Amino acid sequence: MKLFCTGFRDGEVIPERYAFGAFDADTHVTLSDNLSPGFYWSGLPEGTQSLVMICHDPDVPSVGDDVNQEGREVPADLPRVDFYHWVLVDIDAEADELPEGHFSDAVSPGGKPGPEGPDGTRCGVNNYTDWFASDADMQGDYYGYDGPCPPWNDALLHRYVFTLYAIDTDRAPVAGRFDGPEVLRAISGHVLGQVHMTGTYTLNPALR
Repeated sequence: MKLFCTGFRDGEVIPERYAFGAFDADTHVTLSDNLSPGFYWSGLPEGTQSLVMICHDPDVPSVGDDVNQEGREVPADLPRVDFYHWVLVDIDAEADELPEGHFSDAVSPGGKPGPEGPDGTRCGVNNYTDWFASDADMQGDYYGYDGPCPPWNDALLHRYVFTLYAIDTDRAPVAGRFDGPEVLRAISGHVLGQVHMTGTYTLNPALR
């Protein structure tokens, strides 16, 4: 399997148009275009019935005490956890692309609706659902794609891993409201092949 992005190459910096938050010299961060990146692929394994796309950031601080706090820095050696940005299942096995902006074209306070997505797909909730749970203006179920917005004072450059899975069922074995870890557990044993590519992103001016 091979996976390509129309907007950046493996290992490159993710352009701001794909991010939830963009750098701002005065306020540290401002809302960005939040476009879902475009992808295309080839070489699916024989027997592929559907595809799953998952994007996660493995570099999210495990402790939030210093996150986005003036005069403080999130240390690079702090233990990190996963944050899921995109959970998309039931991609047609006959498809060969996800067009840019097809699954998100703006920041949607309170989250985009789901789980039904375009072209017969289903969308899981991403971790902005948890991040904004206590924010009265932003709380809600964040289905579909929402891009990078790492802490602006994080000393670590964040990685965003986009993984495409070819599975042997025409629908992912999940129902109702689901998230990234649930999908990964459900497709275990059904994966015929997988491929990933990684982009990086930061809002820390010292790392830009």
